[in-house]
Amino acid sequence: MRIAFLKELLKACSFIFEKLFLHSQKSIFLTSQMKTLDNYNFQGKKVLVRVDFNVPLNDSFLITDYTRIDAAIPTIKLIIAGGGLPILLSHLGRPKGAYEEKFSLRHLIEGLSKRLNLPVKFGADCIGEKAENAILDLKQGEVLLLENLRFYKEETDGDIGFAKKLALLGDTYVNDAFGTAHRAHASTAIIAQFFPNDKLFGRVIEQELNAVEKALSSDQRPITAIMGGAKVSDKILLIEQILDKVDNLLIGGGMAYTFFKALGGQIGDSLVELDKVNLAQTILNLAAEKNVNVQLPVDSIAAKGFSNTAERAIVDNMEILDGFMGLDIGPKATAEFVAIIKRSKVLIWNGPMGVFEMSNFEKGTKGVAAAVAEATKNGAFSLIGGGDSAAAINTFGFNNQVSYISTGGGALLEYMEGKVLPGIKAIQD
Repeated sequence: MRIAFLKELLKACSFIFEKLFLHSQKSIFLTSQMKTLDNYNFQGKKVLVRVDFNVPLNDSFLITDYTRIDAAIPTIKLIIAGGGLPILLSHLGRPKGAYEEKFSLRHLIEGLSKRLNLPVKFGADCIGEKAENAILDLKQGEVLLLENLRFYKEETDGDIGFAKKLALLGDTYVNDAFGTAHRAHASTAIIAQFFPNDKLFGRVIEQELNAVEKALSSDQRPITAIMGGAKVSDKILLIEQILDKVDNLLIGGGMAYTFFKALGGQIGDSLVELDKVNLAQTILNLAAEKNVNVQLPVDSIAAKGFSNTAERAIVDNMEILDGFMGLDIGPKATAEFVAIIKRSKVLIWNGPMGVFEMSNFEKGTKGVAAAVAEATKNGAFSLIGGGDSAAAINTFGFNNQVSYISTGGGALLEYMEGKVLPGIKAIQD
């Protein structure tokens, strides 16, 4: 009886160990098949790198913000260190499918070269003979930037023929343009199919996805989302998505006045989306059901006109007089927001608290930025959304005092909303 029991026990153990072994082997196999920058051999490869160099230029065509360029540098340098030849693809602005001098990527060469501390060559076209000749002249340790992709309307059309012409220029494709990952353009989503075994994510996209995952899946509490900007409609899906994940939702910027309208407040001439008033009330009700603390700004700095020099007053957000519009959260609101932020362990910030570009309406956004930086210093994880939020952090000098600043505005929003991004899916397929 005892011997029979031991045999059955050994048989069961053998079955379990076999399953565990097969599972571990499967995991090892899957890991070995997952190509990243770290385990890919770039030696001698012509590497097409889709970067997001859609950067601001002044009237002299000089770069005024290097955030997106700086973000791409680790990927470019890693490819060079691995023996590859980086061939950079990007867009700039919104040209109408033809050459426009002000949108030429030629303007970025000097600044990019200084930032990389490497020689950067320029290809006067992104496909065809000019591009091919520029690649033939490229030497190890050099970088090539090809001309603006959007000088061809086929880029934004997602034209497969145009994507194939781009693909013929390289041996490997790396997508590092998170800011355009939500667009099904030729160079972000269509091109990847021509590199079934040689398509990778660059460092920017890896870091973006990791940062969102860390923020939304954290077991650290409390988690606080700070939402601002002009319109509720821009953030509705994101708010609905994160209500299951956050403890606090701070709402500022122009979008706040739609909520006050929903609460029966008098908002004067403040920005409001009348067709979203009912939805704002629904969001407040939903948050209450989920025990999420929604903090609206109790006061505002309002002005008689959209101007830095207009007459100003600090007003209660339920009682803004006609003729005044709220352009920044007020001192009481800022203090309440700051207190919640400093207690938080995870912070997700998307959208400014007011018109921070005007000095008289920057205090709210600046106060929030300083609080996020202080919370980060004390151990919180802070994810700053792209666009205006990133601009605000940079403007006020806190860019090195937060955990991660996204390079993608719309892409980050859509990814956090749970949408499938064509540029991400193309690499994962």
